[in-house]
Amino acid sequence: MPDSSPPAAPDAALDPPLVVVLLGPTASGKTALALELAERFELEILNIDSRQLYAEMDVGTAKPTAAQQARVPHHLLDLRRPDQPITLQEFQQEANEAINGSLQQRGMAFLVGGSGLYLKALTSGLRPPAVPPQPALRQQLANLGQSVCHQLLQEADPAAGQRIAAADAVRTQRALEVLYATGQPMSKQTSAEPPPWRVLELGLNPADLRQRISQRTEQLYAGGLLEETRQLKERYGAALPLLQTIGYGEALQVLDGRLNQDRAIHQTTQRTQQFAKRQRTWFRRQHQPHWLGDADALKEATQLIEAGLG
Repeated sequence: MPDSSPPAAPDAALDPPLVVVLLGPTASGKTALALELAERFELEILNIDSRQLYAEMDVGTAKPTAAQQARVPHHLLDLRRPDQPITLQEFQQEANEAINGSLQQRGMAFLVGGSGLYLKALTSGLRPPAVPPQPALRQQLANLGQSVCHQLLQEADPAAGQRIAAADAVRTQRALEVLYATGQPMSKQTSAEPPPWRVLELGLNPADLRQRISQRTEQLYAGGLLEETRQLKERYGAALPLLQTIGYGEALQVLDGRLNQDRAIHQTTQRTQQFAKRQRTWFRRQHQPHWLGDADALKEATQLIEAGLG
């Protein structure tokens, strides 16, 4: 049985502190494994999921439940209302404060999530342009529609247009916002300053991911996705960009009578599988995790963390 006492903070002059990252595509089992590891090493979980940053979006984002959050303290959840977008730079500031707090208290920090750009920004010290939100411009872009906006982005900033999914209204608007505010594409403005800690990346990529996604989708609808979408629509309007994201977009069509629930579940499953494929491509190209085996991921992860702690 491994020692469950919190690791002693290393001497910064001898060995930079350790930040453990558990990454993987959606529905790969990160939440369950993260809880086990956090309890074993007495860590707190720093969630790196771009939609879980927003309050009132619990079911559709598969946010850790109240019971799971009671087991292990979680941070970087519910930072904003859904109609108050957070920029990558603002998120980095919040996340770095949480990381430094964990390092000071525990000697180690634990990041868990599937949002590749957010993870890359933290582990590589990316420094995105400091452009504040432009509400009027965002409204104009929303009025144009996502298909038009993404085409504009592809023409003006091909690198960002290729990286950002065609249906991702939030990131499309942000990239155009930076472009129009500065006159320079976001892809040419991002620099990097590596953070002062070591990074151990652990990856999950189970062989049965497609089945997991199908089961997760059915659980979302059974767990109240339609009601949550109805409440978000009533509070913020159907034009809320986050209501166009996976799950919420299909649920909104059910509420509007444009889809039946079975068809919505099918479309949500398809979109999620396509998203998971993009996530895996990103992780393969942008990260170098130790991919954990399906047989005993907990044991393997524990051994790697213990080795990283020395």
